[in-house]
Amino acid sequence: MVAFSQLDPLLHNQLRLAIVSLLMNVEEADFNYILDKTKASKGNLSAQLTKLKDAGYIKVEKGFRNNYPHTSCSIAKKGMKAFADYVAALQAYINPEKDE
Repeated sequence: MVAFSQLDPLLHNQLRLAIVSLLMNVEEADFNYILDKTKASKGNLSAQLTKLKDAGYIKVEKGFRNNYPHTSCSIAKKGMKAFADYVAALQAYINPEKDE
């Protein structure tokens, strides 16, 4: 019998997975870019960014740009590893016979 890996519960959420997927492909992204790409509400996006930041998966920098609040996000090394492990675990679910 094939033993399936536990999927990371932090990444096994559609919005958090979308955020990390976006950040894996850019050096950094601002809040409005992520908001536009995910179509999430501002409150939900903010809450999910906080969860990812608290877990050490992303870095969040807050500041001002042209006198307006600006939030910038980037993927952390821990987030890169978590994402790679998550993808590998999913691939094992998709092709369980491959590793036998």
